[in-house]
Amino acid sequence: MEKLEELIKVIKREKSLAIAFSGGIDSSLVAKVAYNELKERAIAITLDSDVFPQTDLVFSRKIAKEIGIKHIIIKHSKLGNLSFAKNSKKRCYHCKKGEINLIEKVAAEYGIKTIAYGVNASDQNEHRPGITALKEKGIFFPLERAGIGKPIIPDIAHSLGLSNYDMPSTTCLASRIPYGNEINKKKLIQIEEAEKFLNNFGISDSRARHHGNIVRIEVSENDIAKILSKKAAIIKKFKELEFKYITLDLQGYRSGSMDEVL
Repeated sequence: MEKLEELIKVIKREKSLAIAFSGGIDSSLVAKVAYNELKERAIAITLDSDVFPQTDLVFSRKIAKEIGIKHIIIKHSKLGNLSFAKNSKKRCYHCKKGEINLIEKVAAEYGIKTIAYGVNASDQNEHRPGITALKEKGIFFPLERAGIGKPIIPDIAHSLGLSNYDMPSTTCLASRIPYGNEINKKKLIQIEEAEKFLNNFGISDSRARHHGNIVRIEVSENDIAKILSKKAAIIKKFKELEFKYITLDLQGYRSGSMDEVL
């Protein structure tokens, strides 16, 4: 596979690598190739923060163990960053600025200078102020450097035996809150509990968009009927989470729907 060979070349040029590791398919692909080529000179770093779903934390441990890479987990609160908590359109920019500082400190303890993120060639087409922050710090994007975008990542991951090759994309819980609405612990808990409940019905690709006392459920069009069939249970649970109005978005799930207002 030509693109995989290019990714291997790109990563092999580095003497050592610290990967910002969420356990998602992109960072897992980078971690897998880095470990294959650099062995103990590659480490994976996960930030266990208030906006990182705990189910994702469990999954990141599982995938890191499958790969064999050294996995370091840092407990961290993003809500202490007021520029982030205010939730402006540059929220992700402020988030990544603080995040990079933490990762760099850990990497330095292991004598590693190069930090890698799983930014791929398709990410440049989206509203991603966080990428701007990463570029300002000179962060390494192996997938982008190798010309690898979203369409082919699952195939490459599958060829390397990664069990999460077909895993739906995940994002931080803050992405469910409209810009301009403050991010706080209560909202994050409501969102995480709501999505965890939907997952119980076999709906893994879901979003509980938080609009104050209104929750807007996004699922794929194929799962809309499933949501309606579980309507009573969902209403009961979401009312317990203190949502007053429970809505279902008829457009279905779409990545970055909160950016549509931009």
